[in-house]
Amino acid sequence: MAISANLRKLLLRGAVALLGGLLLAGTVPALSHESDGRVPMPNMSDRKGDKCIRDEAYMRRHHMDMLKHKRDLTMRQGIRTKEDSLQNCIACHASQKNNSVVGSKENFCQSCHNYVGVKLDCFECHASKPKDTAYHPLITSQNPLAAKMRGELQGGTAQPTKAEGAK
Repeated sequence: MAISANLRKLLLRGAVALLGGLLLAGTVPALSHESDGRVPMPNMSDRKGDKCIRDEAYMRRHHMDMLKHKRDLTMRQGIRTKEDSLQNCIACHASQKNNSVVGSKENFCQSCHNYVGVKLDCFECHASKPKDTAYHPLITSQNPLAAKMRGELQGGTAQPTKAEGAK
């Protein structure tokens, strides 16, 4: 039995439409914001404060811009304020279990950055735990310059010692 050309075109169009529908149906779960078990959802519950400095939607979209702006004010203009500081973010969002924002897939910053596939490189220089060591990793309590540098950063009047070349 021979199939007419029109019937063949109709069957081919139907098969293409069916295949396209199946492919589209397979992408819908990937476009949703719900986890299907392959990628763990970020940990948004482990925070100490009542609310963030801005609403969640704003912070998800603009926290990096805020951090860059803060960096520019601090590093390039010498303006240090506690408002919108990375230390305040860490103090609020550090895990209840290990007091850190990175190092574990359950920690706040690490979980969000893993979820969206963005490299988290803030803590290559900055401390990931909220305590008095929230300075550059080279400034430790064992370093003789640490007390002087901390005093200057906190508005103190630390004087150089003879070991630092004072006359």
